[in-house]
Amino acid sequence: MDASSDASLSALRAAHERFVASPDHEPGVRGLVTDSWRRCRARGVRPDGSSPPPMRWASEELSTYRRAHPLAVVLPLFRELLGPGAADDGHVFAVADADGALLWIEGDTGAMRRAARMHFVEGAVWSEGQAGTNAPGTALELGRPVQIVRGEHYSAAVYAWSCAAAPVRDPATGRVLGVVDLSGGPTIATPPALAAVRAAALVAEAQLARMPLAPLLGPDGHVHREETVPPAEVRLWALGRDGALLECAGRVLHLSPRHSEIVLALALAGRGMAGDSLAVELSEREVPASTLRAEMTRLRAVLGPDLLGSRPYALLRPVRTDFDDVSRLLAEGRVGEALARYPGPLLPRSEAPVVVEHRRCLEQQLRGAVLGSGDAGLLRRWVGASWGADDVTAWTVLARSLPGGSPQRAAAAARAGALDLGAAAFPQLRPHAAVLQRSHS
Repeated sequence: MDASSDASLSALRAAHERFVASPDHEPGVRGLVTDSWRRCRARGVRPDGSSPPPMRWASEELSTYRRAHPLAVVLPLFRELLGPGAADDGHVFAVADADGALLWIEGDTGAMRRAARMHFVEGAVWSEGQAGTNAPGTALELGRPVQIVRGEHYSAAVYAWSCAAAPVRDPATGRVLGVVDLSGGPTIATPPALAAVRAAALVAEAQLARMPLAPLLGPDGHVHREETVPPAEVRLWALGRDGALLECAGRVLHLSPRHSEIVLALALAGRGMAGDSLAVELSEREVPASTLRAEMTRLRAVLGPDLLGSRPYALLRPVRTDFDDVSRLLAEGRVGEALARYPGPLLPRSEAPVVVEHRRCLEQQLRGAVLGSGDAGLLRRWVGASWGADDVTAWTVLARSLPGGSPQRAAAAARAGALDLGAAAFPQLRPHAAVLQRSHS
C-alpha cells in the first residue's frame, strides 16, 4: 500500500468517526456512501463491527435452498468468468440471493480464511441492514452495480476490504434474483473490477433468458410462484449520441440530453430510485427537489405513465441498452463484434456523475480488450476513431503487431512517437489520453 492509499484510508476513517459522533454533519465522502451510512445508522447497524452478520441457515438447509435457487444454473458461468482471476489475485467471488444471504463463496484460500474472520461466509446475511455498507448489500439496496473501497464500509470489521457487486435479474420480469460480488484487496477498487462483475451479471441474465427460470424459493424454503405476463422490452441507444433513442411497443422516442441522463440512470438502477438519490446521480451540484419533480413531470409526458413510475422513480419495463450489449460481447470474448457495436462514448457530452462513471468503465473495458487482442485490424479501427486517434499506447501496440519493415508499421510508430512528444511538451492538452494510459498500466 503506497502513501497516497494510506492517506486516503486515514481520511475515510476520520470521516467515518466524525459521522458516528455527529451524524447531522456532512461526512465529506461520496454521496452513495453518505446515503448508505445514514441508512445503516437509522437501522441500528453497529459501526464498531461488534455485531457480525447473522447466519440464515445451517449447512444442510443451505444446500437444499441453493440447489433450487435460480442462480444455481449460472454458477458455472460465474466460476468461468470470475473464478480464475479471484484465485490468482488473492480475492474471492460470491453469489448472494435477493436478501443478501451468501449462497456461494469461492476464490483464493487465504482470502477466504480472512473473509471468514469477519463472517463473510456461506449462509451469512450481508444485506445493508445486517452488515452495513458493503457492495453486495448496497447493490441490492440500490438495484444497480456498486463499488465500495477500503474505509467506506460502515462496519469497522470490513475497513481493509474493497468490493464490487452487481445485481442479477430475471430477464422476463426484471425481478432481482441475487447479486454477484468480487471482494479483496486494492485492485478491487478499480474500474475493471466493477466492469467485471457488471459484465458477469449481464452474461448471466443473457443465459437465463435462454432457459426456463426455476421457481424462486423464499427464505422459508417454500416455492413462491408468480403468474406474470412478461412486459414488453424497452430498447435504449445511448452510445455515440448526445440524445438517446428509446424504443418501446413500436414507438421510437428521441430524448433530450437531460431526459437521456435520467432514463439511463433509471435503467441502471433497475428497481427505482428516490428523488434525492437520482439528483445525486445527475449532478455534482445540488438539484432542488422542485426542479427534479418538474423535469420528471415533463419526462412522464414523453414516456407515459405506463413506462415511468414514481415513488420511487423507476422504469416499469425491462430495459435493454446498447452499452449492455457491448459489455456482454466483451465478457464473451467477442471483441471484434463489441467494437463494431460501439459507435462512440456513452452520451459523450454529459457530465452527469452516473454517465461519466459508466462511460469511463465501458471505454476502459473495450480499450483493454482491443489492446489485449493484439489484432492489427481491431487496433486500426480503434486508432481510426475519434476517441482512439490520440491513444499513444494503441498506436505503439499497432506498430508492434505489423510486419517489420512495412510502411504501415513505420507510420504507426511515427504517429506514436509524435503523440508521445506532444504529450511530454503539452500534457495539459491530452487529459483524456492520459487517463486511458493510466487505466491500461
